[in-house]
Amino acid sequence: MSNAMDMSDVLIKLGIQAENLGTSTGQNFFSNGDLITSFSPVDGAEIAKVKTTTKDDYEKVVATALEAYKTWRLMPAPKRGEIVRQFGNRLRDYKQELGMLVSYEMGKSLQEGLGEVQEMIDICDFAVGLSRQLYGLTMHSERPGHRMYEQWHPLGIVGIISAFNFPVAVWAWNSALAWICGDVCIWKGSEKAPLCAIACQNIWNEIAAENHLPEGISSIVSGDVKVGEMMTLDTRVPLISATGSTRMGRIVGAKVAERFGKSLLELGGNNAIIVTENADLKMTIIGAVFGAVGTAGQRCTSTRRLIIHESVYNEVKEKLVAAYGQIRIGNPLDSNNHVGPLIDTMAVDTYLKAIEKAKAEGANFVVEGGVVTGEGYESGCYVKPCIAEVKDSSLEIVQHETFAPILYIMKYKELDEAIAMQNGVVQGLSSAIMTTNMREAERFLSCEGSDCGIANVNIGTSGAEIGGAFGGEKETGGGRESGSDAWRNYMRRQTNTINYSTSLPLAQGIKFDL
Repeated sequence: MSNAMDMSDVLIKLGIQAENLGTSTGQNFFSNGDLITSFSPVDGAEIAKVKTTTKDDYEKVVATALEAYKTWRLMPAPKRGEIVRQFGNRLRDYKQELGMLVSYEMGKSLQEGLGEVQEMIDICDFAVGLSRQLYGLTMHSERPGHRMYEQWHPLGIVGIISAFNFPVAVWAWNSALAWICGDVCIWKGSEKAPLCAIACQNIWNEIAAENHLPEGISSIVSGDVKVGEMMTLDTRVPLISATGSTRMGRIVGAKVAERFGKSLLELGGNNAIIVTENADLKMTIIGAVFGAVGTAGQRCTSTRRLIIHESVYNEVKEKLVAAYGQIRIGNPLDSNNHVGPLIDTMAVDTYLKAIEKAKAEGANFVVEGGVVTGEGYESGCYVKPCIAEVKDSSLEIVQHETFAPILYIMKYKELDEAIAMQNGVVQGLSSAIMTTNMREAERFLSCEGSDCGIANVNIGTSGAEIGGAFGGEKETGGGRESGSDAWRNYMRRQTNTINYSTSLPLAQGIKFDL
């Protein structure tokens, strides 16, 4: 392959070897589990092997993390922010290499891979400022000579479980905020993209060594669901931040709640764009097509449904079909291509079954799907983005999130109907309306409009900006990461009352004379 030489150089620069130890507390790497192999969906080639984490390995990680927490929490938050600032700058140095690894190991376009690393850099910048803004409140007491305030303290260990589709950014969203809050992090990356986690740990290790930081502030573990369960069930890990499917979230949420831990869940999305009769159709097509086919439809914010006003339905459909005809599928490291592969052949099988089910339920495919074969597609992971006309959102397959580039389009007459269709799924992550009508836009953003955690006007559903809290409602899990006051998830609130008087009045005027 044309980029084989480039990738070998990238792997060397990122410290990726032919066989890697998948457990680390920093400079110290160790693992005694089975080997897993990372294959690229780009060309099907083996990239490298990773040795997974055993229970004994995990116990060593937790013990080291607990010790690190004792000293890390005592470092003033702005100084922790300085460490994160350095880490962000080091990510800038490795942006090209890490972006290429993300693209090659996961399959998203190089532009998207570089964009994901940029998100890591941006959250570090955000966290640096935030390290001086971990504000509490001062309150007036009902008792004379008393003062009340609240403050925020770190939680301890934050367990991070991330998914393959954003193999580095989601970790950074969590860890950058957790670190400035005084927490230490243990990260289990996806077993489908384990090398990305090792590369990130290697970059962190450079900063940790330069600042003489203890082992255990950033740790990684590797493996399948069994390794994730070690953290999920561990009472020493007060917060589990998990990104993945709704099915996974139900299990994680229940197990963490059972031990009275905290969970931050970022789960499935079934995102819709409402296209009104007042939409700018040029903008609509750009937003809808990228939302539907970007990352080969493997974003939790990917556009799955297009709810189109009947008066512009045929025009939008024609423009969509024409746009899909221009999509170039192929090696994502080639900037001429728009769409890369799905993560693996299992994902391809899920995609094909979804198409079959949609047809069985009466969907009419105006752009047909299928697997792309031939030279350059030897991995078997390349599929055609497709468009299916359906009568409404109530079809079973439309209600289900398929992690693939399948777009369902449907008509509506009145805006109330469109909003009901948009909200009529169990997921509640991202949503958008395309309109130049202020009343329609404001209605969509009101309490009787979109029920999603993200609601956009005249941009698509896909993509997240660091300043805003990212996350969704309903079966998306309710968690919020990245911006706004998401930092509070990584801390515990404490209310304090100080008596600076010479007496001890009791609350509510209670008398208790001795």
